Amino acid sequence: MSRLRVGVVGSGALGRHHARIYSQLPSTELIAVADTSPERGRAVAEACGTRWLADYRQLFDQVDAVSIAVPTFAHHAVALEFFERGIAALVEKPLASTAAQGAEIVAAAARTGTTLQVGHIERFNSAYQEARRLVRHPKYIQCERFSPYAFRSTDIGVVLDMMIHDLDLVLDLAGAPLEKVEAFGFSILGENEDCAQARLTFANGCIADLAANRVNPTTRRAMQIWSETGCVSVDFGLREVIHYAPTARLLGGERVLDRARQPGADIDRLKAEIFTEYLRVERPAVPTSDALTAELASFADCVTARQTPLVDGKAALAALRAAERVLQSLAAHRWNGAAAGPVGPIVVPGAPAALRSAA
Repeated sequence: MSRLRVGVVGSGALGRHHARIYSQLPSTELIAVADTSPERGRAVAEACGTRWLADYRQLFDQVDAVSIAVPTFAHHAVALEFFERGIAALVEKPLASTAAQGAEIVAAAARTGTTLQVGHIERFNSAYQEARRLVRHPKYIQCERFSPYAFRSTDIGVVLDMMIHDLDLVLDLAGAPLEKVEAFGFSILGENEDCAQARLTFANGCIADLAANRVNPTTRRAMQIWSETGCVSVDFGLREVIHYAPTARLLGGERVLDRARQPGADIDRLKAEIFTEYLRVERPAVPTSDALTAELASFADCVTARQTPLVDGKAALAALRAAERVLQSLAAHRWNGAAAGPVGPIVVPGAPAALRSAA
């Protein structure tokens, strides 16, 4: 069977990994890497045993599919050119700078019958896939996504850069319309918000609290999901899942508090029994597979078999629309409750004067 001919547009922090993996997958043939930077493009192409192109338009008659890993503001224009020619595309997250642009991308892919996948990589994280299997009808979700400042994706803020991952996951888990969004944030180093907090309320009563910070001393990607089956904790980086679930004794109606109130109750013993007799702790084995490799292999399979990707345009557009609602709430937040006071992503002392006046 012939391999899928693929190209990569953009060879920066993400694109270079796309190129590396495509060059190694048995199902794909990396035709070329396109980048406006000769130095960067040539280096990545050489490392992957392929050619460098200065103009991505040179790929049009050479490939069946591409990864688009250019800055977010360029996603719209670049993606439309490939879809107009019936060339499948994996567009890195977020789908576009705005939901309006995202909708145009989705419409173009649908109109031309072309495969569109969006790079919400955490859907392919084996820890998330295991957690999702354990969860039923979530009622509360807590997400934390922190990292040191990477000096990339500076054209967007932390909501579109990082929180968008968790917005996609929360929408996937909640499975209900998003009714209400409350958010606030801070600008620390750049022109956009660098940290943000958001609360999402869904029509089925599920509530999700999301925290994202890209100016943090350490990296943390974690989630807790409370549902009918108990509580599931996920560490995306370590690929660890812990499931806390009620035992038959607790489900059967036995009340540990009644035991604690008995004369002479052994409280220390009861404490030790909480996570053995009443709540069981499961640590399921999670494969250590690489999420990006799984994502790109799945994309290639979907293009070849003409199947709907796990994260298609509709799902990515829903996450982008949720992100816009977060940004709108963040921009309208009144820090002291008064219209005359500071509004929006508050700027920390020492930020550029233009930002301070804007806030």
